[in-house]
Amino acid sequence: MHHHWSRGTSFVPKGYLRSQVLKLLSEKPMSGAEIMSVMEDKTSMRWRPSPGSVYPLLSWLLDSGYTRELSDSEAGVRRYELTEEGKKFLEEEELRRDQHKGAHFFGPQFEDWEGPMPEEARELIDSWRQMKRAGFALRRKLRDDYSESLATEAKKIVDDFVEKISRLSETERA
Repeated sequence: MHHHWSRGTSFVPKGYLRSQVLKLLSEKPMSGAEIMSVMEDKTSMRWRPSPGSVYPLLSWLLDSGYTRELSDSEAGVRRYELTEEGKKFLEEEELRRDQHKGAHFFGPQFEDWEGPMPEEARELIDSWRQMKRAGFALRRKLRDDYSESLATEAKKIVDDFVEKISRLSETERA
């Protein structure tokens, strides 16, 4: 399942915008319009969140006490900054996401593992996470400094991996 980052689609992972907005506001106070522009820059113009997703989120953050409106904003520009509560909320979100990520990637069966998870399974999740990280780094490298041989070589490694892992899940263990 891959996300298409085309403009205004709903393929963006749930909660993604919220955590991004919290992160941006933790760096400096911003307005809704500024948030939309920065998000567009960050995704290399592939995705600009719509006003219909940004403004309701900003109201929710304000109502929840996670942000406050700056009174000294220029006429007509409302900037928001993170409150102490908001900073705590951001930290909790990040913790939750990290704890969840390993389990989540393997799907529900890892999340509702009965009883304590075996050490080997936990180590596998860690390795899997490393693999994803390496994948993101490779994607960045290809985007910023494309080379055909790098792409070809990486594809061989990945195809090899897929084949081996698929074989593991198909074979009956004696």
